[in-house]
Amino acid sequence: MVLRVVAGTQVAWWRLRSRLGAERGATAIEYAIMLAFIAAVIVAAVTLLGQNTQRPFSQVCQEGFGGGTACS
Repeated sequence: MVLRVVAGTQVAWWRLRSRLGAERGATAIEYAIMLAFIAAVIVAAVTLLGQNTQRPFSQVCQEGFGGGTACS
């Protein structure tokens, strides 16, 4: 009886240690952080490009269409 309790406790402790020491969770967290960083870089690049390309297009619209409603 006592041996069964001791063995069960050891098995439970081993399972807990193996789950806490698993690197699968750490790897998933690392990938999530990299994905968030890549998404932030993409958003920043699109915002910058959008602001920088708006001026030339609006100039072409103003000069080509005379600034009418087509330029809005």
